Amino acid sequence: MNQSYFAQISQFVLAATSVAIFSPIASASATSGFATTVAQISDNSTSQQLLADKKVETRSRTTTIERQTITTESRTSSVSAKGKKTGFSLAIWEPSGNLSEVIARISVKSKGGKGYLKERFLGDYKYKIKQKAKFAKGLKASDRIVVRLYDIQNRFIGYSEFECLSANTTVNLVLSAKPTEYQVVRTVYGVDADQNGTIDAGTTTYDYFTQVSDQRVSFLSSSQSFQGSQFQVESLSTIAGTSVYPASFTQGEYALVRQSLISVFSSDLAEALQATPGSLVQVIEVSDNSSYDISQMLMNYRQVGMSRALQVGFSDVSTDYWAKNFIAELASMEILEGFPDGTFRPDAPVTRAQFAAMLRKAFTKGKIRQAIAFKDVSTQYWAYNAISEVYQMGFLNAVIGKGFNPSQSLSRLDILVALAQGLNYKSSGSTDTILSVYSDATSIRSEYRSLIAALTQRGIVVNYPNVNLLNVERVATRSEVSALLYQALSSTGEVANISSQYVVGQQQQQVAVEEQTETSTEGVKPRRHCNQGIGNGSEGCDPGNSHPHGGSNDEGGRTPGKK
Repeated sequence: MNQSYFAQISQFVLAATSVAIFSPIASASATSGFATTVAQISDNSTSQQLLADKKVETRSRTTTIERQTITTESRTSSVSAKGKKTGFSLAIWEPSGNLSEVIARISVKSKGGKGYLKERFLGDYKYKIKQKAKFAKGLKASDRIVVRLYDIQNRFIGYSEFECLSANTTVNLVLSAKPTEYQVVRTVYGVDADQNGTIDAGTTTYDYFTQVSDQRVSFLSSSQSFQGSQFQVESLSTIAGTSVYPASFTQGEYALVRQSLISVFSSDLAEALQATPGSLVQVIEVSDNSSYDISQMLMNYRQVGMSRALQVGFSDVSTDYWAKNFIAELASMEILEGFPDGTFRPDAPVTRAQFAAMLRKAFTKGKIRQAIAFKDVSTQYWAYNAISEVYQMGFLNAVIGKGFNPSQSLSRLDILVALAQGLNYKSSGSTDTILSVYSDATSIRSEYRSLIAALTQRGIVVNYPNVNLLNVERVATRSEVSALLYQALSSTGEVANISSQYVVGQQQQQVAVEEQTETSTEGVKPRRHCNQGIGNGSEGCDPGNSHPHGGSNDEGGRTPGKK
């Protein structure tokens, strides 16, 4: 990666929720053993591949979606987004005054299912002591943020890890007077829903110490083994005799306290997490009250910021392939993966069982209905758990008279309806007007028109090669499913927007959002977001992700016995 590419990253100063600096642990145990979602097809189903890429570069003509309809939906999504505000503000302190600047290397271990995904790099940030920066978007409650600290001579001086809370989190990292010799970090954080930089009264303050020795870190039960007073900051609470941790740090399979020393630099870490600050990517200078979009950072650093064990490039997906970014980002999120031969097979169909496996890894939602014992899905079937769970979440219905029919290939309409129903999206405004963007709108059956309209308003519909042709009856390919699934995630505000000429109404939606922002704030110049667009809210959905490499179990999404 050249330096000019990463130099652009410092431009992403965005409006976001406040965040404090932290230091996460590079624990191999916290990133192993999770199932991956792979929509592998059987040999005989490859013959069903439809419409190989024609490389038709059709320009998307101006849509006829009403501006008012988009603006109304944007406002609704924007309100939803402000309700959750999962993000953090990070501040770094050194009470003795011996240190003026530090570099905070920030990464995230996203919560996926019952475990955590592999650690992903979010950038190197040069802080002045006492400075704060905000990080938001692309996070959900229970994600773990890791912070490795360096002095400006690039010497490693400390490590911390904290858990994102259900509302905005304010985080403070406090260094010792001689951090190069005494690598202890105090971490103090809690809920800061009003984003005023202080932990809200009546909420829990988490307060604990991490100590590094020979590049291995331990989470301490108390400060009794050293002079804790040197970590006292006037604006922070008095150091407690016993450390206060979130429950997940002390209990369960992924607890960090009272564990043997954990390696700060494991062998499978991303290239950017092992490189010296400034040698691979540009260090970002933090200015007062800087804000950063995490979902955009994840995408910008994808090639160097992911575990070496993950594959995001495929031999049959060219650099100019229309769905390349959708596919690569879902692979980096461990929602899907390619095949052992290094291919992705973008034109292959997707079965109901395979799509269920993808949905299970992409979304974490509450159950809205009881499970069904499908007569054609035994408890030993590879996708049994995925099918049961996504059905309970509301994504896929039974096939009348056929049970679940797990091997049936899905049409584009099937994919769209499943997403709209599972996310409980409703349309506003005139359905006919919204759907008039499609030249084949009359082919949409009456019972599904409002669902397709709801997806259209949120920028979820992706049509290739003709953006105005919906092709509802056509069998959906792996590349098309990747694009639609990613856009559905984007509508929840938890992944960055991907610009594509094949996303229906994307340009019109972005303009409407910008105009609505400008007209709703008198005398205030709005800050532009890197991922402006429809749907920045969480809507109750979390992109949960994970997958093992190889194997053919029910979590992996591969049809057993097939290559």
